Amino acid sequence: MSDIVLQPTTTALIGDCFVPGDKSISHRAVFFGSLAKGKTDITNFLTGDDCLTTIKAFESMGVQITQDGEHVQIESRGYKHLNEPTVPIDLGNSGTTARLLLGVLSGLPFHTTVFGDESLTKRPMDRVAIPLREMGARIDGREEGKYLPLAVRGQTLSAITFKPQVKSAQVKSGVLLAGLLANGTTTVIESIKTRDHTENMLRAFGAKVVVNGLAIEVEGKQTLTGTTIQVPRDISSAAFFIVAALIVKGSKVTLKDVGLNPTRTGILAAIQLMGAHLDIKETTNIGGEIIGDVMVSYQPLKGAIIEGAIIPSMIDEIPILALLATQAEGQTIIKDAEELRFKETDRIDSVVATLRQFGCQIEPTADGMIIEGGQTLNGATADSHGDHRIGMMIAIASLIATGETTLTDKDAINVSYPSFFEHLETLKR
Repeated sequence: MSDIVLQPTTTALIGDCFVPGDKSISHRAVFFGSLAKGKTDITNFLTGDDCLTTIKAFESMGVQITQDGEHVQIESRGYKHLNEPTVPIDLGNSGTTARLLLGVLSGLPFHTTVFGDESLTKRPMDRVAIPLREMGARIDGREEGKYLPLAVRGQTLSAITFKPQVKSAQVKSGVLLAGLLANGTTTVIESIKTRDHTENMLRAFGAKVVVNGLAIEVEGKQTLTGTTIQVPRDISSAAFFIVAALIVKGSKVTLKDVGLNPTRTGILAAIQLMGAHLDIKETTNIGGEIIGDVMVSYQPLKGAIIEGAIIPSMIDEIPILALLATQAEGQTIIKDAEELRFKETDRIDSVVATLRQFGCQIEPTADGMIIEGGQTLNGATADSHGDHRIGMMIAIASLIATGETTLTDKDAINVSYPSFFEHLETLKR
């Protein structure tokens, strides 16, 4: 475990910032490239720990993957030629790898065991294991397959129509991946639209996928073809610098080439709801993913109620939004975010506990939090709890806190943003 001592900034944040590639899309590019026939070329790949875990998982099944920094090349003969791993697959801290991989392994003709670190073994897997069992999968593990480690005995799967009880793109994607290997047409019907990178990626690799409102249909036994994928820069990572610019006086920052997929831009809508003016410029559309620039500067904001359909499109950004709310005028209420309790940590409790360490007035609720605005932050010793987004929230809070802040377990940030501190320093002018 590593610590870092952080000081409040004495300068504004000025300049352009190129955050790393999108974490969700990087994961999926490796998944589909490994299942496809032929060569897949991925640029701007996120080299964070979680995405590297996905690469290692498919390498253990015989896929040839070459990584040179942010450039990844995959050579695969298709999912029918994947090999049984000789050792259990270590999923580290990656919930995305775990839930999507369960969908793939369920339809492959061999036995696999998967496990993860202490944090991942506490995250529920039954939300995807239950529908996979309805398709014919054999998945065994702790508490009837609710938690890792899990053993998967691949089976011939049958298509289902599935209505997820949780608003989770991971669950949806795990079932759609299983559907790709199953007999028949699998349909997932969501109650609220979640991030649709899997649907876009299916099309990019030549698969037939039908989206009709909240229903997604994928035919089984389709052949995917290797392709070229340019990964947009991650709006979830950009959110930390957007908030930093909003709360550090005199700041003006442009986040370049950021993914602006409408299922991911809830954080921008929430900030605008709080009164912020953002200059957003769409520049291109690659593989169904909108890419553009977000320009933001310091400005006063007001508290707001953040709830409903906007929440799934910003679930990973709520920790940094909570910090922003401490600096807005008035009270901010976040609702309908119960999914936060099933992330790397219980993010409702960890966000509340961490901001209280800085002296903030904030109360947890069953599905969110109530945050008082206009608060002065005091330097603190705060732990990331092994959660990359809590770690980055602490670092941004330190910019405006009075006195020294010590962030413990800073290495958790490497999950999604290994160059975070380097990029932060380049903006201090």
